[in-house]
Amino acid sequence: MKRVITFGTFDLFHIGHLNILERAKNQGDYLIVGISTDAFSYSKKAKYPIYNQHDRKRILESLRFVDEVFFEESLELKRQYILEHKADVLIMGDDWKGRFDYLKDICEVVYLARTPSISTTEVVEVIKSMPKNV
Repeated sequence: MKRVITFGTFDLFHIGHLNILERAKNQGDYLIVGISTDAFSYSKKAKYPIYNQHDRKRILESLRFVDEVFFEESLELKRQYILEHKADVLIMGDDWKGRFDYLKDICEVVYLARTPSISTTEVVEVIKSMPKNV
């Protein structure tokens, strides 16, 4: 069985999230997803996700092609997470291209293209710009 691992915040779940997770699952038989804790998200972006880590975890666990979800607390622990979960393949978005090549000694590293014109930041901006009386 080929085990695939990927990571993300997965806040305000959108079609880009769905696409990358489906494509990640297509790289193997078992998909493991590490979601950034609220504290880790804050440390990266100086803001908390819209949905808390437990709600984001439940959303991901409800997807039929996601087999396992755990909390990611630090970028520096990627190697440990890969080893703990016995992952054969690490999938990351291509905006991270090259940043995790150092892990090729323990697993295959694949960077997948992101869905064009969609991100959580863009979704938030669209929501903010909507008229309040709609």
